[in-house]
Amino acid sequence: MENIFTTNIKKILQKHFHNNADEIFEKSQLIQYINEKTRSANRGSKARSSFANLYAIYVIIEDYIAQGYDKIGGYSKYEGALFNKLFARQRELPFGSKLQNHGLNNRMNSEFQKYFPNSEFIPILRNLETNRYWINENLLKVKVGKVKYNLAKVIIDIIDDYSKTKQEAFQRFVKSCFELQEIGKNKPKKVEEFIIGLLAPNVDARLFEIVSYSILKYYYHDQTIIWGFDIDKLNTENLKLYKTGRTNANDGGIDFVMKPLGRFFQVTETLDFKKYFLDIDKIQKYPITFIIKSDKKVADLKKTIKDNASKTYSIKAIVDKYMNCIEEVINITILNDRFNEAVKQGYLNNILDEIATQSKVEFNYEEQ
Repeated sequence: MENIFTTNIKKILQKHFHNNADEIFEKSQLIQYINEKTRSANRGSKARSSFANLYAIYVIIEDYIAQGYDKIGGYSKYEGALFNKLFARQRELPFGSKLQNHGLNNRMNSEFQKYFPNSEFIPILRNLETNRYWINENLLKVKVGKVKYNLAKVIIDIIDDYSKTKQEAFQRFVKSCFELQEIGKNKPKKVEEFIIGLLAPNVDARLFEIVSYSILKYYYHDQTIIWGFDIDKLNTENLKLYKTGRTNANDGGIDFVMKPLGRFFQVTETLDFKKYFLDIDKIQKYPITFIIKSDKKVADLKKTIKDNASKTYSIKAIVDKYMNCIEEVINITILNDRFNEAVKQGYLNNILDEIATQSKVEFNYEEQ
């Protein structure tokens, strides 16, 4: 399970537990889960950060420490932390201001169970009637020899260190954007290489969405449509692509909208047909274009979606109805082609500016 950030985790464990650090790492499922979720720490700003699930653990353990249960015991009698307070605290943390409630409510628990299917414990306990939450204390305590250690403070330190590492990585990314804006006029190839490097299967989903939007916005920028209600009074209008919300927003499966055609775009990294069909259902089977974070051929992507759907839905008419709602599939190869086309039209620096602007908004850079 070791990755580059594991070294940081073990240093923090050694600081707290000295010679028992390695054994605690081996025995703690919660530490191992956090180790798995912090893999992106040293991959720079382009890798998925997993803050939603990590901060769900963080805010409940933070409450646990604030109440003194790491020292005094008696946590089983605690009335629990209120959801509103946990949710508000989660949004105060770096990169957390736009997080949704999924991590607290179920996502963290379900993912933990995927990593540890045989574990008898789930990390986050909650009472739906009172809307109160607890951390499963069984996962906070590890016995080494005759001594039982409480991991609450060490987990806070690990997640803080991860957050700091990701902030530094993102600051370097934004700084690179600024520097490239300055040198781009003289060295456009460097800017092109930088942006193409952001179009990769391992890029953070939010950053991939931002780059996709920035490219497509300027790819469509000079394309026009003629329309009107009266044949003698026709309008000529440029196609405009709008980003409809944050990447974590619950917006009904619409990431971009194009005017005046009314096209919908959804960015995704999964090939699970249920996700596609759910997005189609959300917008009442309105035609939708999927931008897929994959370098597989479009025909192969469509075939995978359709084949998997056909295994679940035995009725061909149902599968065809959904597949016909997929207006277009745009993969990484097509994005590269459209980027090159936009560059030929003279929009290289505009695309870079858009990436920098949208990134600062998405990752709350200015709020930091």
